[in-house]
Amino acid sequence: MSDKETIVGVPFSSLPLQATVDVLATAVDGNRPFWFACVNPHSVEISRRDPHFAAALAAADLNTADGVGIVVASRLLRGRIRERVCGPDLFALLCARLDRDRPGTRMFFLGATGETLAELVRRFQRDFPNLVVAGTMAPPFKPAFSPEDDAVMADTVNAARTDVLWIGLGAPKQEKLAHRLHDRLSVRLIAPVGGVFDFYTGRVKLPPRWMQRAGLIWFYRFCQEPRRLLRRNMDAPLFLLHVVQQRFRSASRPVSTRT
Repeated sequence: MSDKETIVGVPFSSLPLQATVDVLATAVDGNRPFWFACVNPHSVEISRRDPHFAAALAAADLNTADGVGIVVASRLLRGRIRERVCGPDLFALLCARLDRDRPGTRMFFLGATGETLAELVRRFQRDFPNLVVAGTMAPPFKPAFSPEDDAVMADTVNAARTDVLWIGLGAPKQEKLAHRLHDRLSVRLIAPVGGVFDFYTGRVKLPPRWMQRAGLIWFYRFCQEPRRLLRRNMDAPLFLLHVVQQRFRSASRPVSTRT
């Protein structure tokens, strides 16, 4: 049985959280760059409007269900996704696994600001003393990176002898960057994780665990930043419409899969 299914044109892994951590930990010992994306309904809708983002998600080694909307969609489509697999959880669990089982793994953090990165490094070295911070980089703040920007980032990451590259630029920018650079990087794992840098440093508060379990992260964050997140949340009804359309097209057949 395949562990992948397609939701509104995007291939998703149906693996639960712990099994996903197992896959990523194994990839760190691999011989090629492995990269994943944490995809929520807003990202799915962006990919319908942005062919470069759609191509990046199609090329990723693994896309996780980052949000209760993806879990609900899978159920409606008779799929097998049963739990959210989100960036903050993957970051915490994978780092803990590598700290325990693979000391000396070299981490590079790309994104955010110099101030945020400095605080991230301070906390990271306290929480995961067996891992190495190979480097950090706050890239230029601009809508799109130039080929020269890409070359500088790739060269900097490679020069640091990086094993795991964490990217915190937000979707779709970070996934498109991972897609463009993965063949030019000598890393083992490329991990675009959106706002994790801000969550980990406490600059943005995560909701209480009961709200996370109930799938209400979106509501908590919307209450914190209503103006910025209004457009994102407006994509939710559109996503649901596209899920229903896929369900009717597939009629009684199971959700489409790829192997």
